[in-house]
Amino acid sequence: MAEFDVVIRGGMVVDGTRLPRYQADLGIKDGKVAKIGNLKAHSAKKVIDATGKIVAPGFVDLHTHYDAQLFWDPYCSISSWHGVTSLVIGNCGFGFAPVRPDFRERAMMTMTRTEAIPYASMKAGLPWDWVTYPEFLDSIERRPKGVNLLPFVPMAPVMVWAMGLEEAKSGRMPTAAETDEMKRIINEAMDHGACGWSAQRFGQNSVQADYDGTPMVTDLMHDETALELAKVLGDRNEGFIQMSYIPDASKYEGDGQEHSEKHYEALALTAGRPILYNAIAVNDMYPERYKRQLKWLESCATRGIRVLGQSATLELNFAFSFKDWNLWDDMPAWRECTVGPIEDRLMKLSDPERRPELRKVEQTGLITNKIDEIIVLECKREDLKKYENMTIGEIAKMENKHVVDAMLDIACADGLNTDFYTPPVNMNVKNMSEMIHSNSQPIFGVSDGGAHTKFFTGGRYPTEALIKFVRENSVMSLEEAHFRLSAQPAMCAGFKNRGTLVEGAAADVVVYDFDNLKILPMEIVHDFPGGEWRRVQRAEGYKAVLVNGEAIIEDDKETGAVPGLLLRHGG
Repeated sequence: MAEFDVVIRGGMVVDGTRLPRYQADLGIKDGKVAKIGNLKAHSAKKVIDATGKIVAPGFVDLHTHYDAQLFWDPYCSISSWHGVTSLVIGNCGFGFAPVRPDFRERAMMTMTRTEAIPYASMKAGLPWDWVTYPEFLDSIERRPKGVNLLPFVPMAPVMVWAMGLEEAKSGRMPTAAETDEMKRIINEAMDHGACGWSAQRFGQNSVQADYDGTPMVTDLMHDETALELAKVLGDRNEGFIQMSYIPDASKYEGDGQEHSEKHYEALALTAGRPILYNAIAVNDMYPERYKRQLKWLESCATRGIRVLGQSATLELNFAFSFKDWNLWDDMPAWRECTVGPIEDRLMKLSDPERRPELRKVEQTGLITNKIDEIIVLECKREDLKKYENMTIGEIAKMENKHVVDAMLDIACADGLNTDFYTPPVNMNVKNMSEMIHSNSQPIFGVSDGGAHTKFFTGGRYPTEALIKFVRENSVMSLEEAHFRLSAQPAMCAGFKNRGTLVEGAAADVVVYDFDNLKILPMEIVHDFPGGEWRRVQRAEGYKAVLVNGEAIIEDDKETGAVPGLLLRHGG
């Protein structure tokens, strides 16, 4: 009888603990790392030749939105293609449980804009064999899974369940009975394995609005309610909170940032648990923003307050058309013009009377890019193809137009089919290095995997980190990178026995060719239910990706194996 199920032979082990790399064989038995060392004399059912390769713990992603996609894509791609073996779902307060049967349609409509998940795919792919949150977890349990999943309780459906949609949208404070019902749901969910709760709180002008342009219910959550919900975690002494929070500056002195910081600290002290602050985003045009965030997070670390920053560590570039784009929702004029049927959007974006307000996107300082740097990727109409590969700034100068008019005139003439590309705003390696090496040690990720699938491919972030920060720019050592990509997020989120390659740990493993690791160009694939499409970026250089000791990726291709687990209570 073979001593091991799998032996990974001859690789260079970078175990995720920050200790120096070493050459060794890895023996796997019953989904665990059974033995590390010289195992050449030992037998195995399967041998993976890792000569010249790095052997490291699988990557752990704490910020995804695969809540729908997991039901039709057990691999939660593109994340698994880039070595992610464990991930958290239910982020930002968004999800599909608890949801009463008569609210299912509305729940799907909500996700079409705030996380840009195609409605047709949800309609065709969600089984809806649940009502309560425990029933939702049971449904996931029954599904084949290629990766491990740790679930948050998303507060949007919880608030709607307790208050009703209209009352939750009114912005009023919940009653004591409604708050107790929310706390009951969180307790029940955590009894069945949830890891905590999440919320997006962006106020009236939410940058990620509901499908009709109104704020999400969590955007209107009161500080007092959040603190009450934090008490659930404190009473249980378990779990953590993931939250994004931009308070209404008009209610506080200054810009509201100081209030936000104090509120996060109060949540952490009330819960006595980690609070994941989302997100630190380096923008080369506005470096003062991330520098302030880092200074505050370092202060929290010094004072022992467990507010942990999650960071967007990949280049933030987008490909989009105005049929789907929603990331200027914090501007009322843009939000109003980009909701409703395509015909209505086309009419509003063409309206010359609306253009003066739309032009103000250049003045906000909150945009993803300067408009003049956006590139026209592809036009459908032949007479518009002359603009392809030109920047909006070049077109505006050529035609003597304001940049917003130049962009929208092309988009509208093309029936909103034109694809645009926003170059990354965080290309300065020095700025990224400053963020990475902050004493607060921000958590890598914020992939948004499963969301914004028509214009964002954030699931590539582990591969990009290894290439950009280790191989190309020597921002960090390989040992540090694997700690930050695996062990650190696993510890912060309460994953048990994952994130490191030590004997007895779960055998979630990546085997890759460091020198030849690549991210392939963005492409469009039609692999979503309901006839929908998405943009993806594949990886090259992964010899194997193992989950619980079984290979789900071999030579950059899916094997069909589904060894992933629903990690109730993190284990």
